[in-house]
Amino acid sequence: MSDAAPPFATLAAIARQLASGEVSSTELTESYLRRIEAMDDKLNAFRMVTGDRAMDAAAAADKLRARGQTLGPLHGIPYAAKDLYDVAGLPTSAGAKVLETNIAERNCRTVDDLQAAGMVLLGKTNTVQFAYGGVGVNHDHGTPHNPWSETLHAPGGSSSGSGVAVASGMAPMALGTDTGGSVRIPSALCGISGLKTTVGRVSRAGVYPLSWSLDSVGPLARSVEDTAMVYEAITGEDPVDTSTLGQTRQRVLRELDGDIRGMRVAFAETAFWEGANTEVVEKVRAVANTFEILGAEVSSVNFSPAGDALALNPGGLIIAAEAYTLNRALVDNQFDELDPAISNRVIKGKDVMAADYLSNIRAWEQLRNEARAAMRDVDVLLCPATMAPAHPVAEIDADPDTYSHYNLQYLRNTSIGNILNLCGLSVPCGFTSKGLPVGLMIYAKSFDEVTALRAGHAYQQATDWHLHTPDLDWVDD
Repeated sequence: MSDAAPPFATLAAIARQLASGEVSSTELTESYLRRIEAMDDKLNAFRMVTGDRAMDAAAAADKLRARGQTLGPLHGIPYAAKDLYDVAGLPTSAGAKVLETNIAERNCRTVDDLQAAGMVLLGKTNTVQFAYGGVGVNHDHGTPHNPWSETLHAPGGSSSGSGVAVASGMAPMALGTDTGGSVRIPSALCGISGLKTTVGRVSRAGVYPLSWSLDSVGPLARSVEDTAMVYEAITGEDPVDTSTLGQTRQRVLRELDGDIRGMRVAFAETAFWEGANTEVVEKVRAVANTFEILGAEVSSVNFSPAGDALALNPGGLIIAAEAYTLNRALVDNQFDELDPAISNRVIKGKDVMAADYLSNIRAWEQLRNEARAAMRDVDVLLCPATMAPAHPVAEIDADPDTYSHYNLQYLRNTSIGNILNLCGLSVPCGFTSKGLPVGLMIYAKSFDEVTALRAGHAYQQATDWHLHTPDLDWVDD
């Protein structure tokens, strides 16, 4: 890739280069496609690459720019989308071989929004089957390789391929989904930034569902500013997804650079920390100094709704119930063709009683009210994004019990935010002694993405963890 468009450039930097004429969208897209061709055999981030489509879209973007027109700051910039997003004429396999002939008739709303913003789709990224897992393992299409280790380590799930694509510089941004942590876990384990939006903020229409109660859409990118650029382009009302009714397009970029002096930043005690890896705890606790220097009011609060949320979600049975309902035909008729790590969890939803399901949904609503009350005097909460860094896949996938153990470790802190419908960011905040990324979680109240983004952007302006990139010499060997 030319010096004018380095593979680890942020969306904001690429936008400036395109605007100045330093690089064209065609050159940029061709460079990313060459990088994917050279690296993805080992990294396995992509389920499919849409090279011809991408080059055509890039040429169209350049032609429009040559006439003095652009469709916004994202115009002409390449990206990737998780293989849950419908793209007209392409299969949406949701990580399952049995869905490889599931050809989309039209684009999902988010892909349409990014197309309207002038972005160029490079291809679709691998995902955990049905997006149902925090480790990132896929036994059908192969597990994407976390680029921070030559030995196969967990990329995080379920947006595993999206995390690896961005972290390895094969795409500057990739779309993910987040039902229990699927944007934030791969962001944390792969050392990038990821935004979990509030359910109801961004349309999910045309995105393969896991849980209608908890599914959300969000970007994985190199910086918080980048996630904000994408967030602006994809928010707003969509009549097809009634959860978004009444929503307006959010304009947050102009508020990112504001002073965070006086922002009330609190470490959320205590459920988020119990049993967490000591190095993870050390790195996350250390961010207090940075926020204090930035002028924020740093404290700790007893955030009891977190522990209550965990108690109300034993084994993720509510998600299992919804996942089974959505995938009932596949599970009932093609069970043996599915990934057992996933199908054995989905089928548990078949036995969830309606009374238990409805009781838990009602309890979640009460918990969300309690969370709002607990955050009345707090702007953002801080905690580890994951309880542990990436572990070797061979160790995780040794047997069902070890898989379950690590899956719960990765999902624990993120799933709390889904149950409480908080918005949240994962941002890099350091590395373990083995050189593996550690993620900081920044939670804000429902529909208050701008505050989470302001806090995360301020932190990244004062630190350089998000600028670190993996040594990929082993990929080129």
